[in-house]
Amino acid sequence: MRDPLPPCPSLLSSLSVPLTQPPLSLKTLPLHVHELLFAFTLYASIHHFFSPRLFAYYLPRTYLQLPRRTRVNWDIHVTSQVQSILICGIALWVLLNDDEVQGDRSWKGRMEGYSGAAGMTQAFAAGYFLWDCVACVVNFESQGIGALMHGVSALVITMMGFRPFANYYGLAFILYELSTPFLNIHWFLDKLGMTGSKLQLYNGIILIAMFGLCRLVWGTYQSFNIYSDLWRAVQSLDGSSGSAKGIVREAYEDEGLPIILASVYVASNTLLIVLNYYWFWKMIEAVRKRFVKPEEKKR
Repeated sequence: MRDPLPPCPSLLSSLSVPLTQPPLSLKTLPLHVHELLFAFTLYASIHHFFSPRLFAYYLPRTYLQLPRRTRVNWDIHVTSQVQSILICGIALWVLLNDDEVQGDRSWKGRMEGYSGAAGMTQAFAAGYFLWDCVACVVNFESQGIGALMHGVSALVITMMGFRPFANYYGLAFILYELSTPFLNIHWFLDKLGMTGSKLQLYNGIILIAMFGLCRLVWGTYQSFNIYSDLWRAVQSLDGSSGSAKGIVREAYEDEGLPIILASVYVASNTLLIVLNYYWFWKMIEAVRKRFVKPEEKKR
């Protein structure tokens, strides 16, 4: 399936060529670097320009009276809301219509499968997580180490897709974001003075259900699948070269899968899974705090 967007300008593509060399070997990055930078610019613009002006104009009594730190968080949540809806729509469209990304549907196909549309989706995701990492560093006091670790791990995983590597699983893991709109709505309702309202209760129920299904059930299931495929790749190691043959495209067959790549991917993805379980527990605590009375908790 082809990339539906215009091709990368030659100058920009040539500037990214050094990243196609070892040790990074991001072979397909020159084809999608313009999309990555566009996504980063889009989300940075929403964060710093569009969101502050939009809500200062339409919700002045709410937005302008918030402390500066909370206004920054508001703009970050707006950016996250736009991103989650956009990237999930793109990922679902590609998963449902693109047969190339799974190759021959074997473990090798899932690891090596690549298409222009999948690469575009990876680029938009990488652009967002690059912005997310910058936002977490700049606003570290309000975002915290957990958000930064999540952003860095997600950025590492999405950038690995440009080797190309595990693009199918990259698309699958993007569907974590299906729960994000409800998480943001929950946060906005607090700031709009609707804490404990029926709307927040209903949204909270949907949020917990979506978070559990998308991040815990789906995420754990797909993590098991990719760990199994990675194990098969490692089992097929060629001892003389230290790489797994046949799990990258024919054009890059000489490089294969370095052990370090599998290790970094597993470490980053495992961290994301652990954070998801931790946040799910914190989420249930937050909902209980808002809707369960103290005497009911004791019972």
